[in-house]
Amino acid sequence: MSDSGINGTSQYLTFKLGEEVFALDVAQVREVLDLCPITKVPGTPDFMRGVINVRGSVVPVMDLHLKFGLREEERTLDTRIIVMELNIDDDICVVGTLADSVDEVIDLDPSRIESPPRIGMRWRTDFIRGIGKKDEQFLIILNIDRVFSNDELAVVEAVESSDVAELLEDDEAGAAAE
Repeated sequence: MSDSGINGTSQYLTFKLGEEVFALDVAQVREVLDLCPITKVPGTPDFMRGVINVRGSVVPVMDLHLKFGLREEERTLDTRIIVMELNIDDDICVVGTLADSVDEVIDLDPSRIESPPRIGMRWRTDFIRGIGKKDEQFLIILNIDRVFSNDELAVVEAVESSDVAELLEDDEAGAAAE
């Protein structure tokens, strides 16, 4: 029986960062995009790679490799951007994150999910909702709302509300000219 606090069968999007397999609740995932040009925004934290234009909206893109202290992987044809919604203090913040690959959407029964161990974890346990098991593979189910601090998300919100649309347009115009 699960003691993770997750009730009822849920669907999760699985993705890889290096050799680790992570999962996000599909209710928080807006879409999965092919890798596209990311416009760097000066003065942002290292883990914030920049911004992309998603149908006219500015979406900040984060790199969980850097946030989790993992070795950064080379981008490949499998690299994707997962666009998701974070619920921070009852406010929705839309961000993207780089994934080395996106695998599948799975149904996971709560009996297949355990609470994260208190010791021996590479990541802070408050970042993790639970450890799921599918076949013989372990999945780290992220509590994505807690991965970024309020201060870090304040930077993201400042980027969203600032006039980076001009920066994006300049980058897109430059790419079109090439």
